[in-house]
Amino acid sequence: MEELSCSREPGNTVSNLIFILPPIYGAIQTYKDGLEKRYLAAYLCLTAVGLGSWCFHMTLKYEMQLLDELPMIYSCCVFVYCLYECFKYKNTVNYALLFLLITYSVVVSIVYLDLKEPVFHQIMYGTLVSIIVLRSVYIVLWVYPWLRGLGYTSLTVFLMGFFLWNVDNIFCDKLRALREKMPPVVGAVTQFHAWWHILTGLGSYLHILLSLYTRTLFLKHRPKVKFVFGIWPVLLVEPPKNL
Repeated sequence: MEELSCSREPGNTVSNLIFILPPIYGAIQTYKDGLEKRYLAAYLCLTAVGLGSWCFHMTLKYEMQLLDELPMIYSCCVFVYCLYECFKYKNTVNYALLFLLITYSVVVSIVYLDLKEPVFHQIMYGTLVSIIVLRSVYIVLWVYPWLRGLGYTSLTVFLMGFFLWNVDNIFCDKLRALREKMPPVVGAVTQFHAWWHILTGLGSYLHILLSLYTRTLFLKHRPKVKFVFGIWPVLLVEPPKNL
């Protein structure tokens, strides 16, 4: 998914902090609330994507690029599992779905390591994202419609990042030439690959919140969103009143 962008690498590196710090906080909060380990895994997988992308943009080495791209597949598989297992009363393991997702991850990894074709990775990643989107839309339209704001915000932010990433790839030369004529501060705004990191990192984080909110509502907990420093959303979960 990641290619050498026409944006400056320092900005592409630092912008990955949104993949790293907020999910770590979310993982800590999930552990404190005693929630299911698959949501802990979801947060940590998102952190792994950020760390891999940080290493890639800091070194521009192929090995580090794999640390960026392959965790994108693995994290989406965890997201799929969480989202499709949110309507079960018991915390049981769906071995069939787990086997399917692990097989998908292994096959994609083997084929991609052999082909080294970015388009293949993009298609496999896009397939998982489409599955996640369809399930999310089903939940916010027919199960918990009051979560539409969170669901649509997550999707919109992610798609905005995807759009800017494509603009960065398609108009790379023109953007670079335009940036050279701009003051440094203004030119920094056109670092669309960095915006791709920021927006997709935020969109993915909000998706985990949506998935976790759906699960805890189904289990009759009392989830509520709190804004850390007044801007960053985190989910706090209280046990059911009858416990």
